[in-house]
Amino acid sequence: MTDKASIEKTACCSNSVQDSKQTDSCCSSSETIEKSTSCGNDSEQSVPAEQNVQGELQEYRISGMDCPSCALSIEKGLYDVDGIEKATVHYNTGKLKVVGQDSFLFDEVEEVVQKLGFSAEPINNNKNIKIYRVEGMDCGGCAQSIEKHLNGVSGVASASVSFSTGKIKVNHQTSIEDIVTEVNKIGYKAIPLETGAKATEVKSQNEYRPIIFSGIVIALGFIGSFTTLSPIISNFLYAIAMVISGYKPVKSAFFAVKSRSLDMNVLMSSAVIGAALIGEWFEGATVVWLFALGTALQNQSIEKTRKSIQSLMELAPAEAWIKVGSELKQKPVEDIRVGEVVVVKPGDRIPLDGDITDGETSVNQAPITGESIPVDKNSGDSVYAGTINESGSIEVRVTKLVEDTAIAKIIHLVEEAQEQKAPTQAFIDKFANIYTPIVFALALAVIVLPPLFGLGSWGEWGYKGLALLVVACPCALVISTPVAIVSAIGNAAKNGVLIKGGTFLEKAGAIKAIAFDKTGTLTEGKPVVSDVKRIATTEQELLSIAFTLENYSTHPIAKTIVAYAKEKEVQVKQGELFKTITGKGVQATIDGELYFAGNLKLFEEMNVPLDTVKKELQHLQNQGKTVVIIGTAMEITGIIAVSDNLRHTTVSALKGLQGAGVDEVVMLTGDNQGTAKRIAGEANVTRYFAELMPEDKVSVIKQLRSEGYDVAMVGDGINDAPALATADLGIAMGGAGTDTAMETADIVLMADNLEKLPHTMKLSKKALTIIKQNIWFSLIVKLIAFVLIFPGWLTLWMAVLSDTGAALIVILNALRLVKFKE
Repeated sequence: MTDKASIEKTACCSNSVQDSKQTDSCCSSSETIEKSTSCGNDSEQSVPAEQNVQGELQEYRISGMDCPSCALSIEKGLYDVDGIEKATVHYNTGKLKVVGQDSFLFDEVEEVVQKLGFSAEPINNNKNIKIYRVEGMDCGGCAQSIEKHLNGVSGVASASVSFSTGKIKVNHQTSIEDIVTEVNKIGYKAIPLETGAKATEVKSQNEYRPIIFSGIVIALGFIGSFTTLSPIISNFLYAIAMVISGYKPVKSAFFAVKSRSLDMNVLMSSAVIGAALIGEWFEGATVVWLFALGTALQNQSIEKTRKSIQSLMELAPAEAWIKVGSELKQKPVEDIRVGEVVVVKPGDRIPLDGDITDGETSVNQAPITGESIPVDKNSGDSVYAGTINESGSIEVRVTKLVEDTAIAKIIHLVEEAQEQKAPTQAFIDKFANIYTPIVFALALAVIVLPPLFGLGSWGEWGYKGLALLVVACPCALVISTPVAIVSAIGNAAKNGVLIKGGTFLEKAGAIKAIAFDKTGTLTEGKPVVSDVKRIATTEQELLSIAFTLENYSTHPIAKTIVAYAKEKEVQVKQGELFKTITGKGVQATIDGELYFAGNLKLFEEMNVPLDTVKKELQHLQNQGKTVVIIGTAMEITGIIAVSDNLRHTTVSALKGLQGAGVDEVVMLTGDNQGTAKRIAGEANVTRYFAELMPEDKVSVIKQLRSEGYDVAMVGDGINDAPALATADLGIAMGGAGTDTAMETADIVLMADNLEKLPHTMKLSKKALTIIKQNIWFSLIVKLIAFVLIFPGWLTLWMAVLSDTGAALIVILNALRLVKFKE
């Protein structure tokens, strides 16, 4: 279907996506374009944006959070610490960001987080600051001794020891071995913690030990109740199990209440204590044991989703071989400067972004671009950190520092994306914040009001109220969205697609029309020789004459013909008296005869007979091809047609989009109708708009939106900035080589092709489906539990099983997105 672009032109005063996303002046007087690519603060308790927050920033990796209400409890707890100006917990990534006046005030952060029942591992923002675990400290005096000793060591700028966490934070320029030796000197053992991952792994293993032990104690008490064992002894065993499994949630609940937070620990602790007060020791012990087990399993499952992108961090090697004169020296990548030359052997990973200066090879770029087939690389080509050198040895001149590489930016952008809340998640969180207090109040009313009015015993209604407290935990509901979002964004990143947040993931699933810029998006973006038509000579002779005529021209079409002739190994002739005929072509004397290469107008002005070639010329021009005529003042020697061809992935990608539920595939181009019609026919787009200025593309996007479509725009992230900003979703190509594309679009295809776009759309739709499944499943389970409470059919242990069991099922359902494939 062809649409003539009857488009009202509007001026666009925005030159970048960033500008147009922040203003409403881009080709629109009636609507505001609000599409922020920066990582917003997703915490409702965060310091307002207008408040000027200054101080030092420290990041922590938090473990133990199994629902977003935990994040809220930590934030509230930290705001009570003097000197902390701002605390933001991102549940999706398990990260805490704290701003405070004193960098070593941050030791108190770990203590507060630990009191709330979680653990915080510092993430070093300064490579000189190292964290060590200390063994052998048995009092606060030991910590002071170590701190004083290290602060007196040469090369140590500062040292802080926390007895409660058993860690030292040292800002030093000496080696790690030197610090370990100094600590050993005064009778203690220091173990460097390079990342929090290993410590978290050890903690998760230790987490099951008290659960197993308390489970055995409950089993002994239960078995004993069927024997001659005294009920007092059985209840004593149940009490022991309650203390073992319930110590952590009760402690966390105490500090949560102090922080004015009503989280699941408060609800569960209230239920367990209440069960003990009404004499339901077995029920109380079972409830707290199931809760502890469920929490541990949830933590383990959620960590898998948080690590969905962590494997990317381990791709780039920590050290590289540097060429110094004729020698090779190994050097840490963080110490390598721009301009240094690294040597990469076959089979090794490339350590830093750079350009090949010597050698040729094939490179597996899958970690960056998602391409499954290795790409051939020669001298002058760019390579990326973390990719694999498949074959030959190469020398690479470094162009970016370790923190600026493409893979570092990918990791940073993905973590920012995972920290943002999708609209669905924000709604569910607000719902949970209202729902939990209401149900808590309802549970208290159930415990107190019916017995007061003589409608039953205190024990009967107390039990039902406690069951209602357990059911009030909204864990499964609030987990339903974030785990799915994190899993989907991680999956996309591993496949060479950056999705800038849950908002854009959700939008991608609703897209029904996609507009593509033609040049460089659907097509290769560079002209190639498509047709060679000989008239009065051989093809070889025609190419040789064309080669000679165009060899001195700098015009892009001339360069295309020269490159084609060289590829065909055609020999250039001896030419002289070269002359450019402005707007028409070139001329030169070859073998004593004057030849011309140019457009139809040039030969018409020379009255050269064109009857024999007019039909062919018309046919080629109707296909949208640029025609170069070669000949003399007397006759036409031949015709060479140049065109911008489709990418090899375009047809299959567009077909895949239609299979993913996209109704309209639209092409936008500034080219003429002939070219647009040819490309549209080859690509099988449903509509096309030709002869467009940049502001016209914006009008087309608005036209599609007025027709009721949610519209995505696909371009290069630079020239198509206004249209990208106006669309509901901006998608940029070639992000691996273009910083602008990575920074400006909502979704970035890292490879310079469209093959991953259908996967992205299908992944988004799958994520939306799983989110809906999770929400409905969580609500139905809660509803069933509520209904079963009042007839007395729902026991306490069944209530906790419905809560933690539903949460686990929701997490496991969301984890399917990590492995999702087309």
